[in-house]
Amino acid sequence: MSNRKLQWGIMGCAGIAIRSVIPGIQTSARGEVAAIASRDEAKARETADKLGIAKAYGSYEALLADDSIDAVYIPLPNNMHKEWTIRAAEAGKHVLCEKPFALDARESEEMTEACAKAGVHLAEAFMYRHHPRYEHLREIIAAGEIGELRGVHGTFTFNSSANTTNFRNNPAMGGGALYDIGVYPISAARLVTGLEPEAATVHAFFSERHGGVDMMASGLLEFPGGIGLTFDCAMWAAGRNTLEILGTDGRIEVPSAFVCDPGTPSVFYVIAKGERKEVEFPPVNQYSLQADDFAATVLDGAASVFDPQDAVLNMRVVDACLESARTRSRVSIPHK
Repeated sequence: MSNRKLQWGIMGCAGIAIRSVIPGIQTSARGEVAAIASRDEAKARETADKLGIAKAYGSYEALLADDSIDAVYIPLPNNMHKEWTIRAAEAGKHVLCEKPFALDARESEEMTEACAKAGVHLAEAFMYRHHPRYEHLREIIAAGEIGELRGVHGTFTFNSSANTTNFRNNPAMGGGALYDIGVYPISAARLVTGLEPEAATVHAFFSERHGGVDMMASGLLEFPGGIGLTFDCAMWAAGRNTLEILGTDGRIEVPSAFVCDPGTPSVFYVIAKGERKEVEFPPVNQYSLQADDFAATVLDGAASVFDPQDAVLNMRVVDACLESARTRSRVSIPHK
């Protein structure tokens, strides 16, 4: 295993970068945030000084031209993910791209092809998947502790409706609840079932006060074997982020399924055979774990924990969900 730390460049001063991803990389075992870029150089320097980052650039191009940077994290608005992932790949940088990966599956395919051609690693920033509890969840399901899998229910909601100028309310920039947080229960159901859904039916609330984007969506994904995911996601509702996995003989409840405090233990519950068992994990920073998994692939040649094709498959589901919500119809999902 290499002792070198992966040198990261941050492309933009987004809130998620400042609050979570940069601190996560800085406390990871194998990553170092070496530079940050913004189109506003003063903002980049202010952020760099605040977070102890050595270099600040006034353009994304300048960051990509820095030969000391191994990898970039892209938390830019959704409509910019494709362009800057491809440009980073062409500059020889490995890429961690914030979710949603792209605006549609076609864009995500172009991104994965560009990174493969350039020989750089590409990953979608679903931090929650790197928490060890999800591997344990899958082991419990595989061992049959809750019987045969019957269904999954996921929620991710919050209320940001007062901020009408946020890019998440701009349809041209990839705004809306399905893009922003619906991707979480969708990816989680694919992860815990190990299956790809065959069709989507989604009902959404499109708000004219918020650019006409979906401020809430409720949906059903049909998986093989009669398994279904029911989910809801919202940017104008009370906050929740939960996952329930239902089997013939029991269920698993994850009360903080996607966002969890890195300073406190995380728990989930297995309810089976008349007992409710709490499964506790010690405090971990899932953003740090994401950075370390990424570094292991880049520096050691370890197999990618989540292949970039997974992001393409997730975007195909999102495409179908958006089409279903707009047309009020059931939409089949192609996976070939």
